[in-house]
Amino acid sequence: MTPTLAQLRYLVAVADCRSITGAAASVFVAQSALSRAVQAMERDLGVELLARRGRGVDLTPEGARVVRLARTVLNAVEAIDDIGTPHGGDARAVLTLVTTPTLALDLATDLIAGFTGRHPAVDVRLRQHGSREDLVEEVTQGRAELALVDLPVDKELSTHFIQEREVVLISPLGSRLPHPMPLRMLDGLPMVLPTPGTGRRTEMEAMFSCLGVRPLPTLEVDERLAWVTGVTDGRGSLIWYRDVVPRAFGSRAEIRSFTPPLLRPVGIAHARRPLSRAARAFIAQAGHKAPVREPVR
Repeated sequence: MTPTLAQLRYLVAVADCRSITGAAASVFVAQSALSRAVQAMERDLGVELLARRGRGVDLTPEGARVVRLARTVLNAVEAIDDIGTPHGGDARAVLTLVTTPTLALDLATDLIAGFTGRHPAVDVRLRQHGSREDLVEEVTQGRAELALVDLPVDKELSTHFIQEREVVLISPLGSRLPHPMPLRMLDGLPMVLPTPGTGRRTEMEAMFSCLGVRPLPTLEVDERLAWVTGVTDGRGSLIWYRDVVPRAFGSRAEIRSFTPPLLRPVGIAHARRPLSRAARAFIAQAGHKAPVREPVR
């Protein structure tokens, strides 16, 4: 039997959320109903689409192929539906997106540019906040519909995985450090860090504790520009995303990957309530640009 549009939407949601529970919350159906729908599709197609692992799921090779095709079908259905609506169905629509200055620097602007190219009548309003906690509060209180944020976030929110970003060590020129940088060598390393008590500093302290290392704080500040000048002035090294380095530092700093590599998932979060059409379209397009996680053969 041919899969229904609902089944395709449910499977794509599972691929985005990487869990049955998260997928069910994101499409506002009961977990049991979503599971039954995906299992029925597996029976009808005669293949396994999902590989269950503990509380999460991975796509099988067949599942990854079906997800790619499902995204194409769902995008086509959305486009057909828009034909009968003035201005592509998005007339006077407003979408408020919140994110951190770091994610706004490249990822948010790229996603917004691609989205508004396809939905020119949607007014996307981007606001920035310094911490993940502020972003969660914005969407929880309804002041913003979507948040582009580092994952994980509050379990009360629905999330959609977009991509993984590499976290690297950015050091002053002439630093005599190995490349790649063993995580144990963070012990005693002069570092530029967020101020104590902030969400980002608390996360870093937890990581340092797990690694059994104690970096030496030489500058504690939350302004991104101060992070950059702290490194270029030789005050210490900074932990940040690789893809912000070219714009923020140019050739004025040394970049080192960690061993083992540090990867941070980024996604879109929203409150567990029905989304506007513009928000659903934004999530669909952002997810379509994200690589599908296929298992290693």
